Amino acid sequence: MSETAPIPIGSLVPLTGASSADGIEFRNGLILASEEINAAGGILGRPVAPVFVDTGRQNAEAVVAGAQVLIHLHRVHAIICGYNIGPQNSEYEPIADAGILYIHHNTLLQHHDTVTSSPERYFGCFMSDPAEYWYGQGFIKFISWLRETGQWRPASNRIAIVSGSAPYSIVIANAMAAAAPQFGWEICFGPKVVRTPRTDWSQPLSLIRDSRPSVVANTHFFAGDLAAFHQQFMRAPIPALVYLQYGAMHEAFTAATGRSAEGIIVGTVVGLLPDEMGNAFAQRYRARFGASSTPSVGAQTYVALHHYAIAAALEGGTAPPGHFEQNRRVAARLRRTIYRSVVGTIRYDVATQSAIPYPNVVGDPSLGMPHLFFQIQDHTADQVLIAPDPYRTGAFRLPSWM
Repeated sequence: MSETAPIPIGSLVPLTGASSADGIEFRNGLILASEEINAAGGILGRPVAPVFVDTGRQNAEAVVAGAQVLIHLHRVHAIICGYNIGPQNSEYEPIADAGILYIHHNTLLQHHDTVTSSPERYFGCFMSDPAEYWYGQGFIKFISWLRETGQWRPASNRIAIVSGSAPYSIVIANAMAAAAPQFGWEICFGPKVVRTPRTDWSQPLSLIRDSRPSVVANTHFFAGDLAAFHQQFMRAPIPALVYLQYGAMHEAFTAATGRSAEGIIVGTVVGLLPDEMGNAFAQRYRARFGASSTPSVGAQTYVALHHYAIAAALEGGTAPPGHFEQNRRVAARLRRTIYRSVVGTIRYDVATQSAIPYPNVVGDPSLGMPHLFFQIQDHTADQVLIAPDPYRTGAFRLPSWM
């Protein structure tokens, strides 16, 4: 192989199907990172060449087949992704057989179980954000902080929780329910699991209204489905704080909901920081992919490729499938390299090879990825980061329906 030959980097992205809005941004993030790395000379002089496979419905068959195409046909040196919810780690097997690195944002506690079950086999599998469990506990801490600091005075301690049917959503909902009593909250409805994708939320919303909560949390994550949920909530709103999981960060959500979305709380364990670094990235991203693109989603693959490139360069370069020794060196360097990115600090837990969260696990923001809480305050502008310190840029506002 020529010392200047392009380095193929694979990506399993849902470019069609329910997650296509995110999939397009995951592709964009990898493209922008590749262009920046190549403009700086590549990885030790070799340009990066991204290769994409559409995972569509994200089931195990599609994701595993995609991984095999990337490994056997394109001979990729690494696979870097946003999320693929359906395969439940089945794609780890062909990747482990090939001995290449795999960096993803599936946000699944199951990643911990897989990696710790056989660290030698899964040495190259990294989850570049914290597990979904931390969404649940972090949300309860967040609303307790709003209450205790006097920013919001709930009429009661009652919380209603509705979950999508994906394991990701169910784990978050159950974590919320488990943490709630520790902070003086009562679950008055749910966690109610409904089959998703879903656009008709009338039945669970009717039950939620009857339960008279002060907090309504929906842990499903498809932007379009969440838009439908909020539109139907606003037909007969109740005076409750509304939290929508991850997908409400997407431009597609505010495009569908418009002004009615102003007041929504949305959280992410991996999100773009609105600081000097993050704002400069967002400007570059939108200049490259258009004003309607979503830098906060594309940032995931963007930072993962940059982090991988640093680790590979420090270890003398990348390696194709079958070159276990060199890829083990790159993986070890990735574990040791703390990277302050546009989504905050990426620091991998040595045992689980997943990003350590701040403030849920570590109290030092320089050593953990921040669990961010945004509020949509102007549907024509970016969401306002209202927690945690020291990153927040604005204060919580009571929604109009309250």
